[in-house]
Amino acid sequence: MYLITIARAVEDGSVPPIPVSDVARVLEVSSVSANQMVKKLEGLGLVDYTPYKGVSLTDEGSLLADSVLRSRRLWGLFLSEHLGLTPERADEVACEMEHVTPELVANRLAGFLGDPQFGPTGKPIPHARGAAASDGVPLAEAPPGADMEVLEVAAPFDAFLSSQGAVRGSIVAVLASAADGSVVLQTSNGPVQLAADAAAAIRVKPIIPGA
Repeated sequence: MYLITIARAVEDGSVPPIPVSDVARVLEVSSVSANQMVKKLEGLGLVDYTPYKGVSLTDEGSLLADSVLRSRRLWGLFLSEHLGLTPERADEVACEMEHVTPELVANRLAGFLGDPQFGPTGKPIPHARGAAASDGVPLAEAPPGADMEVLEVAAPFDAFLSSQGAVRGSIVAVLASAADGSVVLQTSNGPVQLAADAAAAIRVKPIIPGA
């Protein structure tokens, strides 16, 4: 749960290292307990701890957190779409299943659900271990007018861009771009003007006809 809490904080826009006091507050444990656990996780090579600053995930810690979050969000989607639970309740129940789901089961569940990209509450479902999306290109480098698939929308702009119709898996097109990095983007919601920092949060790949 410590690894997941750190991963979710970063996913929600916090910049690592995450203060240990924030982790303790979310998990409803004492700061002493949180610090002890962080030191154990550091000894296992799952986190990096910087005194007076906080904690961040190592590559191995990030892979482990993603694996658990993948299981949780896949189960949450299954419970929501096929058993009729509300997205919020489905996520709560899935939390009880996330730690006991073998990778093989998670992969088969993903296949059953059609390899979804988002869980029931709209959070992205991490890729299977060892599988990664194409790096793509920054939105500002996309050729004007060409249809592009959104591969990644980075925090802290993900919520705003989602409201504008730019989410992972959606089809967009650059209508115009400026030297300062700003972009006019065509989405399912219509044309959207993005400042350079928001445009830089999006990575895309071209749509290949017939692929």
